[in-house]
Amino acid sequence: MPATLQPLFDQTFAAISQARDNFAPQLKPREIGTIKMVSTGIAKVSGLTSVGFEELLAFPGEVFGIAFNLDPDEIGVVLLGDYWQLHAGDMVERTGRVMDVAVGEGLLGRVIDPLGRPLDGLGPLTTSKRLPIERPATAIMDRAPVTIPLQTGLKVIDALIPIGRGQRELILGDRQTGKTAIAIDTILNQRGQDVLCVYCAIGQRASATAKTLATLREQGALEYTLVVLTEGNDAPGLTYIAPYAATSIAEHFMEQGRDVLIVYDDLTHHARAYRELSLLLRRPPGREAFPGDIFYIHSRLLERATRLREDLGGGSLTALPIIETEAQNISAYIPTNLISITDGQIYLSPSLFELGVLPAVDVGQSVSRVGGKAQRAAYRAVAGDLKLAYAQFEELETFARFGARVDEDTRQRIAHGRRIRACLKQPEFAPVSMPAQIAILLALTAGLFDAVPLERMADAERAVQEAAAKIPEDVSERLVSADSLSDADRQTIVDIGRGALVGFQPQPDSDPKPGD
Repeated sequence: MPATLQPLFDQTFAAISQARDNFAPQLKPREIGTIKMVSTGIAKVSGLTSVGFEELLAFPGEVFGIAFNLDPDEIGVVLLGDYWQLHAGDMVERTGRVMDVAVGEGLLGRVIDPLGRPLDGLGPLTTSKRLPIERPATAIMDRAPVTIPLQTGLKVIDALIPIGRGQRELILGDRQTGKTAIAIDTILNQRGQDVLCVYCAIGQRASATAKTLATLREQGALEYTLVVLTEGNDAPGLTYIAPYAATSIAEHFMEQGRDVLIVYDDLTHHARAYRELSLLLRRPPGREAFPGDIFYIHSRLLERATRLREDLGGGSLTALPIIETEAQNISAYIPTNLISITDGQIYLSPSLFELGVLPAVDVGQSVSRVGGKAQRAAYRAVAGDLKLAYAQFEELETFARFGARVDEDTRQRIAHGRRIRACLKQPEFAPVSMPAQIAILLALTAGLFDAVPLERMADAERAVQEAAAKIPEDVSERLVSADSLSDADRQTIVDIGRGALVGFQPQPDSDPKPGD
């Protein structure tokens, strides 16, 4: 037996000897620093003289940090993770790279944190490419005009405050007024629209994020949606980098020629996290204690939303940032910053919310500075008259509350306005298709709802919505493709709406009172 093994031993030892002779040890320099102090979410490090701004640093326990303050004798580092096990005197090592995140098709349907770690228990991510979270915005000459609408499925937005693909539309309002609901409804309406969605939850409560994830899962929206998640108890550094990581993921799809929708929910928590980090790092405070560069922090994020030229793929990135106001104060520091950065805003009114007008969009204070150019011709044919009539109604209703005597024409305007408001109401998670929206809006402008009692408006609107399925296929195609709505197509849709409302006319013995 030993004789048979001898050649094998000789061969093995010869291979080991050859490997030893071929091995040439190489010295690889590594720059090591030392933690001087650890605080809530930040650390002060000394000894890393060659570190670069925003370079990623490795701490013990697989904790990473970003170099933020580069002072002569120390570095201020924002920590990205659980920092409780770090102590003064621990070693810190340079990585030689900036913070990056995994991107690719394998992320769709997943829930991850800003570092790219899965949070949904579905196993490791299958991606082969990484991108830096901080990237320059697309050059002006590489951008294309916004000409294609992004349908939200919400009548009040698609008709009166339209959004185009590549636009940045701010959603703002007090807490608990339905801001997230509008964003989620928009995501749900992208089913079958060839639009990928990225939902970035920034510093949200765990219960709120769980509810949102459950809704997306139940409605089947996770098939085309990726969720980047940070909760309120996460390190402020993670909250700060979350929207940048989500934007890099979305940009990867945009550069492949895809249309992408990204929701930042919400940038109030992002600004507060950056303020906390800046104050801890001894950066000088400015207005409302925010650092002076808070405008730049948000502008360099939102400038990355755009639509690319056709020769660059023609992809688009549409941003819906959400911001929370306090006591309806839209002139506060962060809201005014974001209003000036974005291409319009959707303002949600607490008073409308309390009245049960959902979504509680204040049409008078909401505007879209771009989407009107991308709006379908069928919407443009009805939106102008509708917005004017609704604005007149709101003024007259306020005036009539004081008990002033109004003439018959004013009563009719108020009654018509109340029916507009009833038609613009919409329950959560119930997006309305474009043909159904056009049928309802044309019926409104044609005055078909004026004879319907106010208490039956919900049923009447539902009847018109169901009757929209009878719109001829060629007319439906022209609603999308035509440059203008022809009189014949308009009359066809109005006739369908009139037929659906036959059973909702008041009986002769129960005429509605004036102003109903």
